Amino acid sequence: MRPNRLRASLDANEPTISTHILSTWPTLVELIGDAGHYDYVEFTAEYAPFTMSDLDNLGRALELKNMAGMIKIEQTQYTHQAMRAIGSGFQSVLFADLRSVADAEACVAAVRAETPGTRGRLGVGMRRDVGTVLEGGSPAYVNALNDVVIAVMIEKREAVEDLENILSVKGIEMIQFGGSDYSMSMGLTGQRAHPDIKNAERKTIETSLKMGLHPRVELADIKDAAPYLEMGVKHYCIGWDVRILYSWWKANGEGMHAMLAEANKGDKRKTAALASRAGVAAGTY
Repeated sequence: MRPNRLRASLDANEPTISTHILSTWPTLVELIGDAGHYDYVEFTAEYAPFTMSDLDNLGRALELKNMAGMIKIEQTQYTHQAMRAIGSGFQSVLFADLRSVADAEACVAAVRAETPGTRGRLGVGMRRDVGTVLEGGSPAYVNALNDVVIAVMIEKREAVEDLENILSVKGIEMIQFGGSDYSMSMGLTGQRAHPDIKNAERKTIETSLKMGLHPRVELADIKDAAPYLEMGVKHYCIGWDVRILYSWWKANGEGMHAMLAEANKGDKRKTAALASRAGVAAGTY
């Protein structure tokens, strides 16, 4: 079974850096690996179209570059998508939409083996993670499932209200506050900077640290990291492939358009000057 790089970092209390992708093109994973600064890649499947074969191909790319993979999944798909992603080679699952202790327990059950003491629901598999037929049902398979890193989104009003009980569920390790969903659940849609939203975020981070867990923060720009570093956050997921592309296309498209407009003005001035000189010459001929 392949070692879980993210698990090793958490066990050693080392910081981690990741980035998001919504594209299933495995070459992006290879490029992220070649960049040399990322411990794992999050495939944000909650928002992206994909097939089971896409998960296998992403798993191959992660193995090629010796990175862990995290998949973010929505609540109605917990068991199926977690099982298939782990089978494809992903070694961490980020569960969205938690509201209760029961939801948290369902997250743990979705990734652990169904064997005494694990409270899991996964049986023997014949997928990529076990070499299809080489290690299915072995002790190493059970151990690998126990090593899968379980991350959860705290993004609903009920989850913040019952935070300590949810985070007390054995198996949960990484915690991420979701300001967009939380603001919506509070009737403050889009107001991520509202004091109530920022207070809930701080509560989530501080409670996670107090309980010995690992808060994780998403950043669109690393210049926003300072307050989280001061709070003691060590785990960051920076950037989204789609946002990076959009920002580049927008900024450079606008810039090129402005350059062409200015050049066109210059051409018009040159044309007018030439026409004026031609008129003068014609009048004095």
